[in-house]
Amino acid sequence: MPPVLPGSLMKKDDKMIDIRSDTVTVPTSAMRKAMAEAEMGDDVYGDDTTINRLEKTGAELLGKEAALFVPSGTFGNQLALFTWCPRGTEVLLGEECHIIQHEAGAASIIAGVQTRTISAPDGVLTPEALQRRLRRRDLHAPASSLICMENAHSLGKAVPLPVMEEAKKIADEWKLPVHLDGARIFNAAAALGCNAAGIARCCDSVMFCLSKGLCAPVGSLLVGSRDFIEEARHKRKIMGGGMRQAGILAAAGLVALAEHPSLLDEDHWRARELEKALAEIPGITVEQGDINMVFFHCNLQDAKDNQSWTQTITGTFRRRGIIINPPEMIRQQNGTAVHFRFVTHHWIGDKELGAIVEAARSIFGSAE
Repeated sequence: MPPVLPGSLMKKDDKMIDIRSDTVTVPTSAMRKAMAEAEMGDDVYGDDTTINRLEKTGAELLGKEAALFVPSGTFGNQLALFTWCPRGTEVLLGEECHIIQHEAGAASIIAGVQTRTISAPDGVLTPEALQRRLRRRDLHAPASSLICMENAHSLGKAVPLPVMEEAKKIADEWKLPVHLDGARIFNAAAALGCNAAGIARCCDSVMFCLSKGLCAPVGSLLVGSRDFIEEARHKRKIMGGGMRQAGILAAAGLVALAEHPSLLDEDHWRARELEKALAEIPGITVEQGDINMVFFHCNLQDAKDNQSWTQTITGTFRRRGIIINPPEMIRQQNGTAVHFRFVTHHWIGDKELGAIVEAARSIFGSAE
């Protein structure tokens, strides 16, 4: 068991345990102090010294020349597509990745590109799958203009570096850039036992979040070459992302980058402990993860008879002081699989973990 760190302690005034996502975290007291004391200026003019420090720090941590602060991960990913891709071209990416599943089809609206999905189990884009999908422009087909990867994958897996290196080789052969959705790149680095720069080395641009896992309240960074970021800064203006005294947000981001990557192992450890406890409950099947996400499902033989249970499951957890996302029901030949995702984070300590396990044993045990 890891030592109890400050990140293990639940805030005394937080009565509910929220495991919907690691985006639900509130800023730490150190972040609040930094925000209150932040030096600020007009960032559109380049005058916000705290933003400038955050961008410099983020670029250095990922081994890139420059960085750009953006409001969110979706904004950063879509800005990368908008910057890299000529309109009417095609982006290759995994069929379960965040850009496809959770960004509201923005690529067609903002960058004006077509997305071409690839089967990528656990986020792995194989050379063979890429070669089958890449294409040159002809009378009937758009040209491939970008390959996107994701690490850590939004389904909870860390993609091994050799896999990313192989995909980068294919991209180089086709003279295409690679963008990484690295929303949780520091989680991936912790899981793989490397640093974030080692992952970023396989890509030409990377977006990573300060508000996922790192506990900052708002913001992401897009990093890449100096020329790429200069063009992205212009495109950010077009997208409405030129904020003014944004140093009040960047101050929390600096604390996040300085203090929180080293705490992620603890979040991962608790996720694995939760997996072990859930796997012991009859009827529960756990999907082994790598980062701070726990995916599991239970099978219901008669979906109609159990409909009320699935509809009230979130309320049942809430009455026990735990907030979860509603489960997803997937019809199968032998019944219905009910899928759940629980996420550990900075404010989930040992006490909270114990409460989650106790509630899960009681609630899922009664569903038998």
